[in-house]
Amino acid sequence: MADNSLQHHKCCGPGYASPEDAARAPREKLLYTVCIYQGTDVKAPDYLATIDVDPESNTYSQVIHRLEMPNVGDELHHFGWNACSSCHGNPEKSRRFAILPGNTSSRIHIVDMEDAHAPKIHKVIEAEEIKAKTKLSAPHTVHCLPDSIVISMLGDEDGNGPGGFLTLDEEFNVAGRWERGMKGMRFNYDFWYQPRHNVMVSSEWAAPNTYKTGFKLEDVQSGNYGSQIHFWDWSKREIVKSVDLGAEGLIPLEVRFQHSPESTHGYVGAALSSAMWHWYKSNGDWTVEKTVSIESIDVEGWPFPVPGLVTDWLISMDDRFMYLSNWLHGDIRQYDISDPSNPKQVGQAWCGGVLGKAPTVKGHKLVGGPQMLQLSLDGKRLYVTNSLYSVWDNQFYPDMAKEGSYLLQLDCDTDKGGLKINEEFYVDFGKEPKGPARAHEMRYPGGDCTSDIWQ
Repeated sequence: MADNSLQHHKCCGPGYASPEDAARAPREKLLYTVCIYQGTDVKAPDYLATIDVDPESNTYSQVIHRLEMPNVGDELHHFGWNACSSCHGNPEKSRRFAILPGNTSSRIHIVDMEDAHAPKIHKVIEAEEIKAKTKLSAPHTVHCLPDSIVISMLGDEDGNGPGGFLTLDEEFNVAGRWERGMKGMRFNYDFWYQPRHNVMVSSEWAAPNTYKTGFKLEDVQSGNYGSQIHFWDWSKREIVKSVDLGAEGLIPLEVRFQHSPESTHGYVGAALSSAMWHWYKSNGDWTVEKTVSIESIDVEGWPFPVPGLVTDWLISMDDRFMYLSNWLHGDIRQYDISDPSNPKQVGQAWCGGVLGKAPTVKGHKLVGGPQMLQLSLDGKRLYVTNSLYSVWDNQFYPDMAKEGSYLLQLDCDTDKGGLKINEEFYVDFGKEPKGPARAHEMRYPGGDCTSDIWQ
């Protein structure tokens, strides 16, 4: 195997000084993804897979290490770091620990990443402690702050909305709740903060008791799914403005600002409405506008036109391109967002879906639809997995339970725009040692486009 040294991992320290600094980092050699067994015949713990993404290695596009969690049934979902670029300049900080929450179990796993090839469990925070100290459950998004870690929690201790935000101290003790007020908030999901503008933005999915039983149209009609985004006063930890996106903004999921800490531009992807909404600050107030709309398509056997279902998206480190995945249609799109209010589509690649356009890669007909995305720091390689959430996977892509997930790499044209699947890269999670697994969010050892926030 080629030398996948820790030089990149260690030299980064807590994070990069700027997005430009990050974009000049050496090519990534390792990639992590969480893998789960919920909804399959395999009764084994979820695990963190270490994947070799160095094309000069003899184990290129292979899983080279699996760190199992101590228990079965966590449903690992999103994860993050103890330190990131918000801690840059603090020599006492290092990006050594990953925080892996179990959305179903409400456990939080602290993983020691000092050996980037072979991470190990450092600590497990049990759900009982979390519920006793915060009355919260179902952890989701993890973001580091200069002196702590904040995790969005999607439910109360009984699995009802609106949830809230949990804080861990630097020793990974449950320190309590972050927010001081949640007026107008019905549900919780993702969040991103921009400290120079004293703002945080959060989004809404649904209460755990709703989404854990699978997707039902009657839940949408009954108002059991979210349609709002919330602007918070970062220092006061209170909501100052809520915007209801209405029927064209149902189930707003991932929220992200541009990487430049000076920018007030950001977006949220509304999954069910298959739309991207853009926000920015103008004359001291936040303006929200729809900028991308993907039309639903009639498909034989479906009782309603099939939405694209925008389930994940991200922004390149130079703030020039936006990439989004349509989990049901099956395509990934690339947009030039040089003018943030007027995204222009410049690339598209098909990676599965229900429209019958799934390609074959290295002999594998792609099952499921493209879901989680991660982009190399130089913007040239886009990685994609296909599992959304186990219950929803089984509803819309039942074959995934037996065939497992894929991990693909797409080559990105950062000059004129364009996307193309790399035919030499395919990670088959259907042939894992304990059986087919589902792959979800991905991270690099040195930080990435969806975990770092600059102060």
